[in-house]
Amino acid sequence: MNMAKQRKGNTVETVWKLAQPIAESLGLKLWDVRFVKEGATWILRIFIDKDGGVNIDDCVDMTHAIDKPLDEADPIDQAYCLEVSSPGIERELTRPEHFEQMTGEAVVLHLIRPNENGEREVAGILNGLTEAGVSITDEDGTEHTYARKELSAVTLIDMFDDEDLEYLDEEAEEAVEEWEE
Repeated sequence: MNMAKQRKGNTVETVWKLAQPIAESLGLKLWDVRFVKEGATWILRIFIDKDGGVNIDDCVDMTHAIDKPLDEADPIDQAYCLEVSSPGIERELTRPEHFEQMTGEAVVLHLIRPNENGEREVAGILNGLTEAGVSITDEDGTEHTYARKELSAVTLIDMFDDEDLEYLDEEAEEAVEEWEE
């Protein structure tokens, strides 16, 4: 019997088990694996991370390293596109270890339905993930817990401050001036 048919519904788990040791051998951390349909196309997304951030070479290395094991294991019945990328600065937290790792960081909770104040997004500092749900402390110091079923996503907030932006603006201006010379 075809192994892929036996594992139907466990595509993400199967790919995770294949990708994790490969990522580690490349000095990377496996952040997430998703198998999604966009339009008529199935996409297998493997998100990788490392201290200091991921670059394009890391994505290329992971793509090359995972390609043959994926072909050999054949965990996916249909045609698909493989994408390997960084989870990004405003990454989505999906696994318990993400919430543990990002405790104390600024997050946005994306609500499925508006809360009592009519808001669909609530920001705060992540306290963690409990059996009751995702706990944050808002800017007033009030703790709130939202059940996972109330949330469509939890993402980190990009915490550039004005000084960072000013520095980037200065760098950009210098680059334009050099280019114009």
